[in-house]
Amino acid sequence: MTKKIIKVAFCLSLMMGPVAFAQEASGDAGQEQAANVQQTTLWQMIKQGGWAMWPLGLMSMGMVYFTVQNGLALREKVLLRPDLMPEFIQLMKDKKLIEAHSLCKENETLFTYVFQAGLERCSTTREINFGKVKEAIDEASTEEITSYMKPIDYLSIIGATAPMIGLLGTVSGMIKAFQTIGSQGMGKPEALAGNIGEALVTTATGLLIAIPSMLAYYYFRNSFIKSTATLGRNIGGLLDTLETGELPLGFESAGE
Repeated sequence: MTKKIIKVAFCLSLMMGPVAFAQEASGDAGQEQAANVQQTTLWQMIKQGGWAMWPLGLMSMGMVYFTVQNGLALREKVLLRPDLMPEFIQLMKDKKLIEAHSLCKENETLFTYVFQAGLERCSTTREINFGKVKEAIDEASTEEITSYMKPIDYLSIIGATAPMIGLLGTVSGMIKAFQTIGSQGMGKPEALAGNIGEALVTTATGLLIAIPSMLAYYYFRNSFIKSTATLGRNIGGLLDTLETGELPLGFESAGE
């Protein structure tokens, strides 16, 4: 019985020897391969992307610029100047149109420009035609809203165009890859690495630019729509105060 156990152990040792050697050899080969792998830097990836990275780079700078610009210009305290509302309410209650017009000219912003256009249709010598005043306010608000929406729409344009340019770079890279296969065959896969890398890098770059651009576009658009709705409400309350000489219910606290 003891001899059988010794024989079985000897056979197992003979079988496990090559397996251990193979594992050790594969481990050494993996370490050598890992040592030979070079880390790709950001600049190398940009160079690998080819020609498409130039327009994508310009779009990325445009995305940052318009995001910062809209973030500063579309703040509610900049657009509507709520700090000036109590003074405007008191001027409208006292029917001091000239003083209100001067205050608008001294503080140029979306609210004051639109309200100034309405005040210019008012008269201090005859009865005010509120129909013409509201018509002037509508015209001025349309003009100003169009002006403020342009930088917001540029983000939408960047978000829609960047993936297309990335896709065009992908197609360009794949065309080059098939040309390489046609001229050199499939025996050298390293020859295809640059072409395939160009295709993947441009696609990823286009998406990295488009996703934040579209998120910023929807955020700023919705915020600006809310501000324009508040603008109409504030100007409507001021015109009611001018017409009746009384504070509307929602403006009593502001007038105080």
